[in-house]
Amino acid sequence: QVQLVESGGGFVQAGGSLRLSCAASGRTYSIYAMGWFRQAPGKEREFVSAITWSPGTTSHADSVLGRFIISIDNAKNTVYLEMNSLKPEDTAVYYCATSSVRRMSQDRDMYNYWGQGTQVTVSS
Repeated sequence: QVQLVESGGGFVQAGGSLRLSCAASGRTYSIYAMGWFRQAPGKEREFVSAITWSPGTTSHADSVLGRFIISIDNAKNTVYLEMNSLKPEDTAVYYCATSSVRRMSQDRDMYNYWGQGTQVTVSS
């Protein structure tokens, strides 16, 4: 199994920035990619960004392209999501997840381990 611990959520005004972290432990050798998803109240969980464990290929949802940056520190088994130019519509619980499927995917069903989530609130 893989255990994931997220941190870095909080409250920020529109236009501000936050950085989320997700530390993985356990069977990290099974991880092909790590992704971030988010879920706003009354909405389905949606894909935000993902990165392969190595060589660090990335994918972003159109809604965050150019504003969010995903990166990985393999030595620390940690993935980061740098969120800039935040908007009120970015408000959600953000979840980190891992996939062992050996291709990049935006489909949440391809991700098998999930963190507990961290709240991000952006005020207008």
